[in-house]
Amino acid sequence: MNTSPLTTHWQSLPEPDIRQLQAEKLRRYLHDVVLPFSPHYGSLLRESGLDVDSIRSLEDLEKLPFTDKADLLNTETHPQRAREFVIAPDPHALASRPSTILRAVFHGRARVRQELESEFRPIFLTSTTGRSADPIPFLFTRHDLNNLALTGRRTFEVCGARTEMRLLNMFPFAPHLAFWQTHYGGEAFGVFVASSGGGKVAGTEGQLRFMRKIQPDVLIGMPTFVYHVLHQAAEEGVRCEKLKHLVLGGEKVPDGMRRKLVSLAQELGAKSVDVVATYGFTEAKMAYAECPRDVDEPSCGYHLYPDLGIFEVVDPHTGEVLPPETPGELVFTPLDARGTVVLRYRTGDLIDGGLTYSRCPNCGRCAPRLVGNISRKTEMRAMRLDKIKGTLVDFNELEHLLDDCEGVCAWQIELRKRHDDPLDLDELILHVARRGDASEIHLARELRERFFARAEIHPNRIEFHSASEMRALHGVGTELKERKLVDHRPVPMISATNAAGPRVFVPSPLLAEEERAAVSVLENAA
Repeated sequence: MNTSPLTTHWQSLPEPDIRQLQAEKLRRYLHDVVLPFSPHYGSLLRESGLDVDSIRSLEDLEKLPFTDKADLLNTETHPQRAREFVIAPDPHALASRPSTILRAVFHGRARVRQELESEFRPIFLTSTTGRSADPIPFLFTRHDLNNLALTGRRTFEVCGARTEMRLLNMFPFAPHLAFWQTHYGGEAFGVFVASSGGGKVAGTEGQLRFMRKIQPDVLIGMPTFVYHVLHQAAEEGVRCEKLKHLVLGGEKVPDGMRRKLVSLAQELGAKSVDVVATYGFTEAKMAYAECPRDVDEPSCGYHLYPDLGIFEVVDPHTGEVLPPETPGELVFTPLDARGTVVLRYRTGDLIDGGLTYSRCPNCGRCAPRLVGNISRKTEMRAMRLDKIKGTLVDFNELEHLLDDCEGVCAWQIELRKRHDDPLDLDELILHVARRGDASEIHLARELRERFFARAEIHPNRIEFHSASEMRALHGVGTELKERKLVDHRPVPMISATNAAGPRVFVPSPLLAEEERAAVSVLENAA
């Protein structure tokens, strides 16, 4: 049992105490776990001339180098790069530690061996989804799974769950953090959770059967998929009058999407529904939640767990650490992870409100919070829309624009090359399913005006579809994540037989390759 005040009072400590206790725990973590047992960081920090004495405060964390996803990708010289980030103690070195010997004297060698196995032996795997890079396996030990259950329980508490509630988990059944965070969190919290496996397992009709059968108080899943399910439920006249919470993860949740989800829930007979967003990523091995709020009230941010990890907000261009409540890129360092461990991990996620230690105005917790909208750096894409110059388009903004448009039921942005010629101009095609009786002519005009006002571009075409056609375009029931932005632009490649000769072109793969990615991860992680 961890009796540190950082754990026992994680949601009530003032900022100075949090930072001091985090610095102390970081030093112990580096000394006891990372430096002696991480192949990557052990050699990296020794080569940099850094040791535990170099870290006296959280400000000293800046002395450690950043890690990003490229550092974990396989190369010709490092074909199993991710394994270098796995904590792998030498059994003899571990057994000769004074602390290990002392524990063996008091508790017996068999019990100490069992405890060390639980702490360090990998027994579970999740992976990144592979949308912006190759999928990367992240290994968990029993110690990590205990933390996953702990953070899941805390997330349920922040979201306002009660043990008498019934939850329907619609996250896809896969080596995917969101599903397992929900599973272990529900088990630790002690609440009924029915896991449908998402669209790939039960399909949309399967979700509706679950809803009719168990009458859930809470639906948990990805925003786009939950929206499709509720839309279909409304069309079929499904009643779900006990529904109180929609808990969403895996994608951004713009305010417009929240309002549409609440409206659909009300069509099912739900009287009072709140929408709670969560933020998590594979590399952190945990997720964080907002506390419930009215759909028209501003978010108070994601409540963090200061005993299990440190967040920094840095300038995305210079890497400079920024002061509290300043926009920037999120960087994460664990404080209690085993298995796969990354330090000062650059998430590629941008937050526009920054990190705050102030008391939450909604629930009163004093835990650190991430405030504002979170967007992906990778959703900033260069497009050649005219013959003169390229244009940098922020698709995060376009997502908010489309979800906030009341006349839009569902949408997809498709990028192509004119005439499928890699040397021609880029095209942006907007696929839309209308909501209600919105006029195609008026909606198309409104969308073109919104696009130009927000991004100074116009869609090349706007194509209207039925709800069922949009479900097919999104890959509902076939993909782990619904495809809202697809890039079908061919990618130029140099011929392997003659690099100086003629160029050949092949089409790029679709962005969503999670099914094959998951199989690849499982095969390569053994």
